[in-house]
Amino acid sequence: MQFERMRPPEIRDAVARGLPFVLPIGVQEYHGEHLPVGMDLLAVTETLARLGDEIVLLPAFAWGAASHAVAAPLGTGTVHVESPALLPFARALFAGLLATGLRNIHGVIHHQTENFAQGMPTDLAFRLAAREAVFAHLEATRGPGWWGKGEMADYYEGHAAGDNPFNWISIHPLLPQGHGYIFDHAGEGETSLMLALAPSTVDMAACEVNDTWYTATAQRATAATGEAGVAIMLAHLRRVLGLRAAAG
Repeated sequence: MQFERMRPPEIRDAVARGLPFVLPIGVQEYHGEHLPVGMDLLAVTETLARLGDEIVLLPAFAWGAASHAVAAPLGTGTVHVESPALLPFARALFAGLLATGLRNIHGVIHHQTENFAQGMPTDLAFRLAAREAVFAHLEATRGPGWWGKGEMADYYEGHAAGDNPFNWISIHPLLPQGHGYIFDHAGEGETSLMLALAPSTVDMAACEVNDTWYTATAQRATAATGEAGVAIMLAHLRRVLGLRAAAG
């Protein structure tokens, strides 16, 4: 389900049923001559689309901190938005979502997530924004000193059982740690994902004009390899979003 297409009764029903509301987070970055600049975002949106009505898909955020580490912006399509600009937007967005009554909010990102445990500018901005938005919401609705009040005496027991307000918003990598799939930038791994998820965006003939080390393996890409990666990502998403495992 797409949030922007839902009527208020449908949103209330989704909240009541505990459906995850999922925000795709991406960047626009050069991925060789053969792949689209929105590859990192498309990998997220197209994979989430396969979950259908099991989730509510929030409108995607496409303008993260791509950086110019891969290529200069002129003529490449890379659009870099610095992370300090992302933080207030993301904080305001999460505050707005909490105010509507959502309590099962998830962001999913693929860009630079080989370093997810340590964090990189885009995911760190959204992760910090999530924490700040939750703190602000709790103080606004429960008052200053909310955590120290007597009714919070069972906080640690509830936390251990999963009843934790800081789980209201979570940010996840598209591929889990130790996933076993080919992780690269515009090489065999990402090209295969696009062949599986968005084949019309790929120009395999253009692999021949690439002259970068990171695209050297792209010609080995296949849709079958990409589908194997998609299966890993879907299993991971089902786990972190609290969905049932796929049948079969």
